[in-house]
Amino acid sequence: MNTTVNASSCTNWLNPTAEKIVETSVYSLTFVVSLLGNTFIMIVVYRTQALRKPINFFIVNMAISDLLFPIFMFPLSLTQLYATTADSRSISGPFGHALCKLIPFLPSVSVAVSIQSLVLIAVDRFGAVVFPFRSQLIGSKLCAFFILVTWIIAMVFNSPYFATVKLVVDPRGQPRCDVRWKEIFGESSSFAYYVITWFVAFYFIPTVLLIVLYSVILGRLKTQIFPGDQSVNVEQQRARRNKSVLKMSIAIVFAFALCWLPWSSIILLLFFVPDSNFHCDLLPYHDIAWFMAQANCAINPVICFLSSERYRQSLKRLLKWFETLQE
Repeated sequence: MNTTVNASSCTNWLNPTAEKIVETSVYSLTFVVSLLGNTFIMIVVYRTQALRKPINFFIVNMAISDLLFPIFMFPLSLTQLYATTADSRSISGPFGHALCKLIPFLPSVSVAVSIQSLVLIAVDRFGAVVFPFRSQLIGSKLCAFFILVTWIIAMVFNSPYFATVKLVVDPRGQPRCDVRWKEIFGESSSFAYYVITWFVAFYFIPTVLLIVLYSVILGRLKTQIFPGDQSVNVEQQRARRNKSVLKMSIAIVFAFALCWLPWSSIILLLFFVPDSNFHCDLLPYHDIAWFMAQANCAINPVICFLSSERYRQSLKRLLKWFETLQE
């Protein structure tokens, strides 16, 4: 859910020069790490047969959704940062109308796809740990289907932005993006209720599911018994692999929560506390929380490569292959 404090009515909490330096540095670093990291995740899984499993396909799905930020959001943020006048910070015409709709739509789709992928990863781990001798709960064919469903659900649920967000001219003659919710859905409907529904569907319910699934998984790993002397080594190896993958999965979930919960909390406050002075007081936290949220797209690939030996080895082979191509 992408919304912002009306900074034009608030006193800037940073020196303008310092703000540009800090934001440019953060955006540039996040852009490079996210673009390269998520691209490498996709290539590594595609080129490594051992990684072509549902859990890694779901990680690739997250990587694709995370690429929405470096491709679409970061260049726009930097362009707005270096705009010198109020007029140049807003773009009018058909392109401006499109941007008004895409700016809230793309981050919301990215988050919705990511949280659904996290749930699918947890379900995959649940099946591997709790039912180790049964076939996978999510096989290859179902995996492709569920990945498609994550994008369909995310796009459908966030499609109201295309109808309700419009480029309007304020009393000062400045173009700005505005949500005209009641014009489309009627007086009985409320944008605030839509926001609440969004958070319930893509934060509260998935968070509860993740807590339940990983609690069961951790409980199962602690009480795991290896039956028979001949199979003990195989089962121990399976348990070590499960624990390794589980650590990576939990780290990704924790990073997602750490990066996005501050921003989601501020969004709820902005919607349900109407005092404009309160909004200005939130400006420093608003900017920091938005940076944290966007940084998640760069953190996920770093977690994968740091916590998984297979990912690291596959990346090394990929980099060596690139070196041979340049020779």
